[in-house]
Amino acid sequence: MIMDAITKYFTAERNESILFLLAGLLAVVCSIYFLIKLNKDFYSGLSYSLVSIAIIQWIVGASIYIRSPKDIERVQDYCKHDKTQIQLVELPRMEKVMKSFQLYKFIEISLLLIGLFLFFYFPSESLWKGFGLGLLIQSALMLILDFFAERRGKEYINYLLSL
Repeated sequence: MIMDAITKYFTAERNESILFLLAGLLAVVCSIYFLIKLNKDFYSGLSYSLVSIAIIQWIVGASIYIRSPKDIERVQDYCKHDKTQIQLVELPRMEKVMKSFQLYKFIEISLLLIGLFLFFYFPSESLWKGFGLGLLIQSALMLILDFFAERRGKEYINYLLSL
């Protein structure tokens, strides 16, 4: 049971990292299409913002995807051999992760608001209107994915506290 909850948490984290990687890939593919085939200011702006955040999605997604199996092994080892490490290492690590979500939310909501402003302030077909739309799309997606990750993190912390 203990090992199942740990595996479940990190597997869900890893699965979400695949969504980050796929979202980044889709953003880059769309951007290439927009730049090559549509070649208008609006689509260029859209492409620039899509790719900018896609780079972040790839970095975050790849690092979590690579790290998750080691995390499962590490925390399971704590449970088997030295449960005090849960209190000394894993809970403080998760508290930092949870605090990071507050920063991420602030950044994502700020980018979303900037995207809204750019989209509604600038005239149609302008580069900045397209840039704003890209920010809207990407920041909304990141906000949604981080919402689920944060909720999962809270459940995981509650589980760790119950040990």
